[in-house]
Amino acid sequence: MNEPAPEVVLRAEGVTAGYGGPPIIEDVSLTVYAKKITAIVGPNGAGKSTLLKALSGVLKASDGEVYVRGQKTTNMAPEKLVKRGLGYVPQVSNIFPDLTVRENLEMGAYTRRRGVNQRIHELCELFPDLGAAMRRRAGMLSGGQRSMLAMARALMLEPAVMLLDEPSAGLSPLLQGALWEQIEKIAATGVGICVVEQNTRRTLRHAHWGYILVLGRNRLDGPAQELLHDENVVELYVGRMS
Repeated sequence: MNEPAPEVVLRAEGVTAGYGGPPIIEDVSLTVYAKKITAIVGPNGAGKSTLLKALSGVLKASDGEVYVRGQKTTNMAPEKLVKRGLGYVPQVSNIFPDLTVRENLEMGAYTRRRGVNQRIHELCELFPDLGAAMRRRAGMLSGGQRSMLAMARALMLEPAVMLLDEPSAGLSPLLQGALWEQIEKIAATGVGICVVEQNTRRTLRHAHWGYILVLGRNRLDGPAQELLHDENVVELYVGRMS
């Protein structure tokens, strides 16, 4: 029997956004599926982080539409998007350094009425390092542990899709490997992952589908492994950023 097609958890159509001047991203479209890792890669200044901000409601889109699990969410406030099933982990300011690990996770469950302790227990099984550091101040964690805490906090409300903005930034190659293992485990639980990264080669190795963004526009997209081994893609966009 053929497996059913994976659920579309996030869809963007012709999204245009910027910061008041000329658009930073223009007419960008993408699709993210449940249980799959979708990568957005491209040169510095391509608009990758701006795109995540527009998808997550942090930045208003001037054109285009965004849908989470089939429901229109264009320019919806971030706190409402969370309830619709979208989790967003920005590159910076993604944890509360003065709170403990457990308090950070509890903050991530601010709209959850029941099952908080059970969810924390489940996430400690997914992120064993956090389970051993529940009472530590988050600011005392290593860079890799901070990234994992930021993702775990976003997972407290069991999102359908999670947007990750450069989660491996500043980490050693060894810690990047551990982080990608965790991202793959998250996807295996059913969450659709949309990740922006600078390390194009490594990211495409782990992703199912890739979008290459150049000067704020979709330039190419396709199965990640095909993009990784396409000589034109490697020459133009991957080789110099690997």
